[in-house]
Amino acid sequence: MKKLKRILALAGVIFLVLLYLITLILAITDHSDSMRMFQASVVATVIIPALLWAYSFIYRLLKKHSEQEEDSK
Repeated sequence: MKKLKRILALAGVIFLVLLYLITLILAITDHSDSMRMFQASVVATVIIPALLWAYSFIYRLLKKHSEQEEDSK
C-alpha cells in the first residue's frame, strides 16, 4: 500500500509540474485562444489539488469511522 501511495504522490507531483509548465507556456505565447487556455490552466492548478486534498481528507475520515465501528463490534 505504501508503494502505491508513493507512486500516486509522484504522479500527482508530475501532473502539477506539467500544469505549471503549461500555464507558463500559455502565458508567454501569443495565440488567439491562449487567454482562455491560460485561464483554464490557472483554474486547474488551483482546483485539482484542492479536490485531491478534499478527497483524501474525506477518505481518512471515513476510514477512521469504519475502523471505530469495527472496534466497537
